[in-house]
Amino acid sequence: MIKVLVVEDQALVRGAIASLLSLEDEIDVVGQAENGQIALDMLNELDVDFILSDIEMPVLSGLELAEIIIKEHQDINMLIMTTFSKSGYIKRAMALGVKAFILKESPTEYLVEAIKKVKAGEHVIAPELALMALNDNDPLTNKERKAIKLAGDGLTTAEISTTLFLSEGTVRNYLSEAIAKLNATNRVDAARIAKQKGWI
Repeated sequence: MIKVLVVEDQALVRGAIASLLSLEDEIDVVGQAENGQIALDMLNELDVDFILSDIEMPVLSGLELAEIIIKEHQDINMLIMTTFSKSGYIKRAMALGVKAFILKESPTEYLVEAIKKVKAGEHVIAPELALMALNDNDPLTNKERKAIKLAGDGLTTAEISTTLFLSEGTVRNYLSEAIAKLNATNRVDAARIAKQKGWI
């Protein structure tokens, strides 16, 4: 039996996915969580083989959850699902080591088959998403990405420097570089552009 934890912030979608998967003889949905942090907390009590997670969620996103799972729970397979065909998400998920990346619009059969393939050691990426990833060109460095994301969240330069353990001058440099690379008018505009692309 394949034990799956479904992580999705929209209750109706989460319930529907869990119900559909539960109809499969080989799959047991052992839990449901509305964000990545709740999913992490649930791992203390649940025996989980797979985490099937949305990307954009409050508190802890699917990509942030994937980063923690892949580092700290190597026995758990991470599958990302999304309605957002943002190429930046795909590249970041692949770089983290996510085993499957599928669209929520995919048929249930495709999702089930993806879970079985990953269990067999394969990687699964929806063809249209793979093509998008190949055409993606994220110009931001990891530090620029973190700085611009925090700026987009409304943090000041001083707050960003404290959060990232960097000097304010260094943070200003990262923000300026990101603004220039994205041809943005300011840090908020840069964050907006990067978010639309799926780069943060």
